[in-house]
Amino acid sequence: MVSKNKRLLQRLRVPLGFLFAIVFLVFAKPAFVTLIIGAAVSIFGILIRGWASGHIRKNQNLAVSGPYAYTRNPLYLGSFLLGVGFTIASGVWWLALIFIVLFLGIYLPVMRVEAEDLTQIFGADFEEYKREVPLFFPRLRAWKKGVEKFDFQLYLRYREYRAAFGMVFAWSVLAAKAFFQIGL
Repeated sequence: MVSKNKRLLQRLRVPLGFLFAIVFLVFAKPAFVTLIIGAAVSIFGILIRGWASGHIRKNQNLAVSGPYAYTRNPLYLGSFLLGVGFTIASGVWWLALIFIVLFLGIYLPVMRVEAEDLTQIFGADFEEYKREVPLFFPRLRAWKKGVEKFDFQLYLRYREYRAAFGMVFAWSVLAAKAFFQIGL
């Protein structure tokens, strides 16, 4: 049985992310080099999130195609890479510590809750998938060739473009801080 605290974390993960983003943007001290390196990592993360959103039909079909053939949680992997990229760009080492602690403290329990939910919904199919595909860090080869192709309508339905807009906004703030040497 899933504890109420884990369900609470599941609901609070996005608001907590926004709160951390504000703290992050206030304390970041980006430089040109950290912006470039961080941008490369963040763009990779947003692409993984977008790819994943076009392969998932939440609670209808077990997603095993696209990035789901490599990791059971590609949306969270993409979010993690976005966070790592922004942390690199920030140029502040202790923001990395906060990010790692928050990510592990929030997303590991959430992934476990979601695994329990998927076991209830998909039963033996999910159990097989769980045995073959890692929870977070991707395997090198696809588990199965899924029949599902990327569906741009799913990308739009889940409003994944909002993550891209958020990334552009945050990068704009970081770039302004770096180039104009401003503090928030």
